[in-house]
Amino acid sequence: MQETEQLGEQVVQAVQEKAQEVNQFVSFINGKIPDMLAFGLKLLIAVLIFLVGSKVISLIQKMLNRSFRRAQMEEGSLNFINSLVRAVLYVLLVAVLAGYLGVQSTSIAALLGSMGVGIVFALKESLSNLAGGFILLMMKPFAVGDYIKEDDNGNEGTVERIDLFYTYLLTPDNRTVSVPNGKLSNTSLTNVSTQDKRQIREIIGISYEADIREAKGVIERVLLADEAVMTAEPMEVFVDRLGESSVDIGWRVWVKSEEYFAVKWRLTEEIKYAFDEAGIEIPYRQLEVAVRQAVKE
Repeated sequence: MQETEQLGEQVVQAVQEKAQEVNQFVSFINGKIPDMLAFGLKLLIAVLIFLVGSKVISLIQKMLNRSFRRAQMEEGSLNFINSLVRAVLYVLLVAVLAGYLGVQSTSIAALLGSMGVGIVFALKESLSNLAGGFILLMMKPFAVGDYIKEDDNGNEGTVERIDLFYTYLLTPDNRTVSVPNGKLSNTSLTNVSTQDKRQIREIIGISYEADIREAKGVIERVLLADEAVMTAEPMEVFVDRLGESSVDIGWRVWVKSEEYFAVKWRLTEEIKYAFDEAGIEIPYRQLEVAVRQAVKE
């Protein structure tokens, strides 16, 4: 009986302790609810500020676009400045939100300072590309719409846009190639579009048995017959060298830059047809196999 009474007292005591802990937790929550509600409201307002700020940034960019276009700013410079302005405005927006949420400006500055060294090392290539973008913007070795060739890696195509870190090229077979600005600003490149005309330089081999004068005449007639060839510019047909198995004849004509590839391919095909009609042989590698039969004794 006594043991039962002791067990009952222990149960009652345990229940009282748990009830006391629950009361303490409820009191703690009740005390924190106003702060939690205030922080939740503050966070909601911060989200609204971010959304409104994003809309304001978009409006600022549209206003700058209209102003720059009225000033006839080059398209590549326009894209680059737009990217830079967007990045700066978003950094400022985040800093404003951090201050609104209670983060002190000194803490923000200290955090940015401590992150600076790490960012410099982690984003070394990106910062190089950013600096390269500024160099391209100032020096303007090419513009949007130009056809360029990057010599180091052989990338080439029409410049679509110039962003903060990359320049995007559209290749003739409709592929988009992104080239780092740092690479473009520190390498040699060829801008094919800076001039309104371009020279086609080609070499074609004929056999040693063919008449050189006749072959040169055939090439000249083909070149003069093409309407895209600029007849006012010098046209050259010449013997380039005497090769191991062919006489190499070179030809050069001037055409409009935008017609370069089409005219080059067309003239090459027409010269082949003209050589066939004239009976002029174009040599190619051949392999002769001699089969010897053993003599039976």
